[in-house]
Amino acid sequence: MDIGTRERRAQILTAATDLFAGRGFHGVSIHELGAAVGLTGPALYRHFKGKEALLAEILLDISTRLYEGGRERVAAAADPLDALLTWQISFALDHPALITVHERELPHVPEAPRREIRRIQRAYVEEWVTVVGARVPRPEAETRAAVHAVIGLINSTPHSAGGLERSAMAALLHTMARAALLATPRRI
Repeated sequence: MDIGTRERRAQILTAATDLFAGRGFHGVSIHELGAAVGLTGPALYRHFKGKEALLAEILLDISTRLYEGGRERVAAAADPLDALLTWQISFALDHPALITVHERELPHVPEAPRREIRRIQRAYVEEWVTVVGARVPRPEAETRAAVHAVIGLINSTPHSAGGLERSAMAALLHTMARAALLATPRRI
């Protein structure tokens, strides 16, 4: 794939992400997607088989970037937990449209790529479970539940970050998420 084609595909993915986040997958036509990048709707088919393929690529890309970026940061960090927290928080704050599209539109992805997206997401969660489990002695299922809860907290920022500056929101999320992950639950 030449540079022009890669750049055009990236442009289409960005425009589609913004449109899907704003109006939903079913609220955007192929003609609107094309118009957003200066193409006719049918011209998009030179780059993607259809809207479902476009959505699948958006969500495969976000899942892969999160997983690979997390692994790289863990491998290079003196404090892997802080590295993961900073990575996930930065991603959520810098890419709210991607977070919104992921949480809302995954059911519209065809089955095969949806399974791959879920596989990558599970691997990303397991990276977190390994890091948190090394810090807090508790059952793995409990650690996994805590990781899911914290990622959910962080990913809620597209819905809640409106009143704070980015740095203040990042600091708040980091403090809350770290405390939640390192807490030892009281047995009732």
